[in-house]
Order: sequence, then C-alpha cells, then structure tokens
Amino acid sequence: MSFRRADRDPERPVYVISVAAGIVRVHPRTLRIYEDEGLLCPARTPTNIRLYSENDIRRILWIRHLTRDRGVNLAGIRVLFELEERLGTRILERLYDEGMRGAAESDRPDDTGEREPRRQAAGGR
Repeated sequence: MSFRRADRDPERPVYVISVAAGIVRVHPRTLRIYEDEGLLCPARTPTNIRLYSENDIRRILWIRHLTRDRGVNLAGIRVLFELEERLGTRILERLYDEGMRGAAESDRPDDTGEREPRRQAAGGR
C-alpha cells in the first residue's frame, strides 16, 4: 500500500489526526500517545490542530510494525529512531529487509526437499 503520489511533497502536512488515524487504522489517541512519547512531531496549524505528512504516516506504520510484529516497546522504538538520526542511516529498513530475507530463507525447502523448521523463541514451548 503506497500513500505517495508523484505530485505531492511527502513532507507537506495535510492530514488531520482523524484522517491520519484512519489511514493507519489506529485510534487518534494512539497518535497522541506516540507524540507524547517523542516518536512523532506533527505540524500544527495556528489554531493548534495537528497535521500529519505522508512521511509521518510512514513513520506511524513503522512504529506499528515494530510494536505489533517485532514486540518492541515504545521506549525501544525511541532509542532506535534516535540511533537512526545520530548515524544518519536507515537501520530500521535494513533490519526489516534482513528479517524478511531470513523468513523467506527459512521457508525454502532444503536439499532434501523438506522445509527447515522455524526456530522457536527462547523460553517458548
């Protein structure tokens, strides 16, 4: 699902909180929590209404992926985002790509034609 259009600037804040929440399928309160935790900084109108850009939407989707699919808490996400800013690299995209490649490789049949069993997380049964 892509939210970027060729004629739009991804930095331009255009979505009010209810629309942004609808796009990413979260409650508007969730976006306020992300802002309170320092994970988002939406633009504000002169009357203090939050406006989200397409880049903000992308960031929210990353936050959701990390919390729901990877089990990272909000404090951990804040640290990851701070590391990205300090290093000037897209480490989260690299981690995501590596994770996707690893999942694809574990689903491929081995030389005997059987699938390799998935590894179980430590402490799991």
